[in-house]
Amino acid sequence: MARVRCAIYTRKSSEEGLEQEFNSLDAQREACEAYVASQRHEGWVLLKAHYDDGGISGGHLERPALRRLMADVDEGRVDQIVVYKIDRLTRSLSDFAKLVDRLDAAEASFVSVTQSFNTATSMGRLTLNVLLSFAQFEREVTAERIRDKIAASKKKGLWMGGYVPLGYEAAGRTLTINESEAATIRKLFALYEELRALNLVAQEAERAGLRSKRYVTQSGRDQGGKVMSRGHIHKILTNPLYIGRIAHKGTTYEGQHHAIIETEQWERVQMILKTQSAIPRGQPNSGRPISPLAGKLFDISGERLTPVHTLKAGRRYDYYISQLLKTAAAPGEKTSGWRLPARALEDRIGAAVRKHLRAAILRGLVPDADPKMVADMIAMTDRKDADMLALIDRVCIGPDQLGITMDPERLSQAFGVPVIGVDPDRLTFKAPFTLRRRGVETRLLLEGDTIPRDETLLRNIANGHAILDMITSGQSVQQIAEASGISVRRVQQTAEFAFLSPDIVRQVVEGRQPPFLTADWCLKHEIPVDWAEQSHQFSAI
Repeated sequence: MARVRCAIYTRKSSEEGLEQEFNSLDAQREACEAYVASQRHEGWVLLKAHYDDGGISGGHLERPALRRLMADVDEGRVDQIVVYKIDRLTRSLSDFAKLVDRLDAAEASFVSVTQSFNTATSMGRLTLNVLLSFAQFEREVTAERIRDKIAASKKKGLWMGGYVPLGYEAAGRTLTINESEAATIRKLFALYEELRALNLVAQEAERAGLRSKRYVTQSGRDQGGKVMSRGHIHKILTNPLYIGRIAHKGTTYEGQHHAIIETEQWERVQMILKTQSAIPRGQPNSGRPISPLAGKLFDISGERLTPVHTLKAGRRYDYYISQLLKTAAAPGEKTSGWRLPARALEDRIGAAVRKHLRAAILRGLVPDADPKMVADMIAMTDRKDADMLALIDRVCIGPDQLGITMDPERLSQAFGVPVIGVDPDRLTFKAPFTLRRRGVETRLLLEGDTIPRDETLLRNIANGHAILDMITSGQSVQQIAEASGISVRRVQQTAEFAFLSPDIVRQVVEGRQPPFLTADWCLKHEIPVDWAEQSHQFSAI
């Protein structure tokens, strides 16, 4: 009888009751142990290791015990995962699909004690999908309720927390004017009306000693009080909070706080900002799509990467490129610098921010946050990548990693929580990457990215083996060429793909081959028949 090694996984969303001698996790484990014992005749044996996640939401996979459990599954130490209910394992349909893929790869499965099915059968998987759909629906409904509550409160003009802007102090669900800071706000509006240029206002503000809001974190660290950049000043000049209004999703509502700036002056400033803008960014009729990383992406020397585009056959291609590539006088100088496809880069950075945020939230990004707030914040990270990019202050791209820094003010406003007191180190992280080149195109792949296989190269390898089989069976190259409708030279070239070593073919199948190794490269270069020589040649390039 085959031995089935069983691991019990338990989870509880809140920390309430975990301090009790016999808590919910113990109850789940007791029921699972009894179930495993009842299957002893099938060869089931219980592993001693405990996999318990207390006070962690099931809406994501960033759970310590679950990560440890799946690592043991991947290493072949676990054959069957036993849970009390399916939603203890996950409440997300997409996460469930990922877990099932990993279980299939390890030839393992899982079973729910109180629900009579397991993933070893097709009916069990169908039932699980239905149940998980309802679990995910419940989680999304909860997130909608939170968003609706925030929206309803803002429509009433209430301040919903977060970073308190310069000029105000928080007072419960409203704001009161800080007169010394309000003078700075009035001075900035007056300067812009007079100078009509953000760079000139920034220079004059620095000379006048105008500084950003100062505050002390819970750890006692002094923050703020710095020279204001053009971007910071622009944010102040366009913030409707200063005319007594609360903004929410593109709409403003009458706030319950007092205005610092008169409505007439505000409207004059908005008109100047609009007319002074050379390119109205993000507007449907501007003829230019939004570049969410514009002004935020830098190389290791501090030079900014700028968004550009090109048109080919009526199709638009967007990139972020180094200044070096824009200003190089001769074509030969354009051999270094970055030229990265915009949409792919934005998608990967957005995903990296989402992953880091989820981990940071679980590690206590917001001090004293209760389990429900943590779960709500995790749910909010399911927003689209563009929302994640909006939280970024700066991205520095180096030889093999991205340095990403998030803006605490934007994070606070987006999540509706106070970020004062957060260790700034929690908002800065590194994302290692590798580069894959195809011709002039460079693809940046972060850790964990799935690398698309080179289907053209794979097709040539398969055709090469087919041609080699025909040759060894007695057909001539001429006969194969006539039957296939291709030239003799092409038959000979394709046959050479059959002599790639098994190790190289395995790398191609898994998408791990050297970046230069393409079908075109193979056709233009002589490849040694000896596999050891191939390995030496490829490693030397």
